[in-house]
Amino acid sequence: MLGVERVGIDDDFFELGGQSLSATRVVARIRSVLGVEVPIRLIFESPTVAELAPCLLEGSVVRAPVVARERPVPVPLSSAQARLWFLHRFEGPSATYNIPLAVRLRGELDTGAVAAAFGDVVARHESLRTIFGEDWGVPFQRILPADRVPVEVPVEMVEPDRLAVAVAVAAGYRFDLSAEIPVQARVFRCGLEDHALVMLMHHIAGDGASVAPLARDMATAYAARRAGHEPGWAPLPVQYADYTLWQQQMLGEETDPGSVLAAQFGYWRQELAGIPECIDLPTDRPRPPVASYRGDTVPLVIAPQLRAAVEELARSRGATVSMVLQSVLAVLLRGLGGGDDIAIGSPIAGRTDDALTDLVGFFVNTWVLRVDTSGNPRFGEVLDQVRGKALGAYENQDAPFERLVELLNPARSTAHHPLFQVMFALQNNPIPDVNFPGLELTPLPTPTGTAKFDLSFNLTEPPPARGRQEGMVGSIEFATDLFDRDTVERIAARYVRLLERVVADRLGRIDLFDILEPTERALMLRTWNETAVAIP
Repeated sequence: MLGVERVGIDDDFFELGGQSLSATRVVARIRSVLGVEVPIRLIFESPTVAELAPCLLEGSVVRAPVVARERPVPVPLSSAQARLWFLHRFEGPSATYNIPLAVRLRGELDTGAVAAAFGDVVARHESLRTIFGEDWGVPFQRILPADRVPVEVPVEMVEPDRLAVAVAVAAGYRFDLSAEIPVQARVFRCGLEDHALVMLMHHIAGDGASVAPLARDMATAYAARRAGHEPGWAPLPVQYADYTLWQQQMLGEETDPGSVLAAQFGYWRQELAGIPECIDLPTDRPRPPVASYRGDTVPLVIAPQLRAAVEELARSRGATVSMVLQSVLAVLLRGLGGGDDIAIGSPIAGRTDDALTDLVGFFVNTWVLRVDTSGNPRFGEVLDQVRGKALGAYENQDAPFERLVELLNPARSTAHHPLFQVMFALQNNPIPDVNFPGLELTPLPTPTGTAKFDLSFNLTEPPPARGRQEGMVGSIEFATDLFDRDTVERIAARYVRLLERVVADRLGRIDLFDILEPTERALMLRTWNETAVAIP
């Protein structure tokens, strides 16, 4: 699970590289293998086998697992799918919820094997061959038989210097979810042994954690087809429709006091009571009455040495790297003028059952981190607060965000996202090191030109390369309705600078952390000191 060959009973899970997502997988594995339900908080409080083993005797009765089951006609949508279907119907086809994956392939590419492999992957995952509709206002999903799905992988000639534009155009495709499957692939040929493969998936069919199994299955199928046979993979234990039906049964109804949904709604109702409607950040332009969702990105890079310092800080406080980075973001937003009551959205994988690990589907849920930064606390106090709230969120992660919004009923607006407008995501399960026989792979940037939120901080934790510590790389996606590119570049620089200050002085009070860059401070001092006036 952590890629470690040998683990001793006293080895700390988090010191071995464990994170929130892998802790969720441990809970799922304990549930499926031992038949015991343990809260994720227990993994944080007892992070060694020696500490955890006695606690398993106190675990509660395991909840029903996700299993293959008979399908009703029609098959309903999951809560997350229902929201995206509503947006699709309300706004029309859009690239806002596209998930692109693009790689440069150098070597002799068998385009016929690519097309056959893509067909194999679409056949393997029902979510990739599903179309959506409504019957008397009730949405449903229709899963197409694998042998009736028209799967094509067009090959287009592109000049190498036009490849970036071609990839961006492909990533910006707008799916008609009622008439076509929510996935496509195409190959751009730049030369005899120079190609690019672009796969595009709508979020209604998959999430960020789906990219790994999608890429892995595509590589397996390509190798098999190139060798002249079908892929010999084991069948998936369940499909996304099985999860949808399980979700409805497991959650119950909010009107039932004994249901999972009612208990978790109670937690979130208390946690988010009175949350500000919208964060008040300085922007380059007034917020328009209707968000266009047009966006851009700027790079966000954390150097290897700084990443190591962040990891050490997290270990010293019994936290994760994600918790440290979220805490720093809360302090930054406060310093930028966002107030003392800071709301940050974060994704949570939602793959709480072992059977979902290798499945392509829309499982991710969204939770709201609400941070109280009033009273000029020390950074360690902010981190402890974030840690506690994150653990509470993990224990109440099944409540669908879409239904939570309906329950809390915040003031609705077409101008901004409900409950939060700034998102933070740390991807610690990056694309696997897949192998296409005879080909050298290089990831390609895939801008979609869209932004779901005002600001979205996205970072990836690559594993060590040949024993060498890697930094963290990512981007800040921003709404161009509100911000200029140079403004967000300054925000990125301030975030990294604040992170450096925090790891150097974790006990410092947050008002003392300077978020200005040296050039900005020099400019301000020069401006303030220019007090000379002409003498008449």
